[in-house]
Amino acid sequence: MKLEIFIDKEKTEQVLIYAHKKTPLIEAIEQLINENQEIFLGIKDRETVRLNISEIYCFTVEENKIYAYTKSEKYQLKTRLYKVEERLGEDFVKINQSCIANIRKIERFDANYAGTLKVIFKNGHTDYVSRRNLRKVKERIGLYE
Repeated sequence: MKLEIFIDKEKTEQVLIYAHKKTPLIEAIEQLINENQEIFLGIKDRETVRLNISEIYCFTVEENKIYAYTKSEKYQLKTRLYKVEERLGEDFVKINQSCIANIRKIERFDANYAGTLKVIFKNGHTDYVSRRNLRKVKERIGLYE
């Protein structure tokens, strides 16, 4: 079996296996990957849905409730924002007091004359970077070393 690993921060992480048949090694790899996938439970229309962390664009607080935005949906979470933040990896950064963004799902930033930085996500959702978090956000996206 041949192994190739490509490190690219711009790509979505994935594991591809080409095999002649499913072996115990492939099953062990599959189990290991599934165990390490962070999952959140989101609620929409009284239905609970498993949300894979890689599908989430951002977490926001709206009217004292936590929501996870995906490409086309918005799900309520039954947890606190600081608890969500504790479970997240390096792909996420807190952009203001009520929003944690997936930096892989940000389409662009718009700066205006007042000095605020607007975040536009690939799904069309927008939010703003607070002055308090501006340096940290710039460091995470590579503008500061």
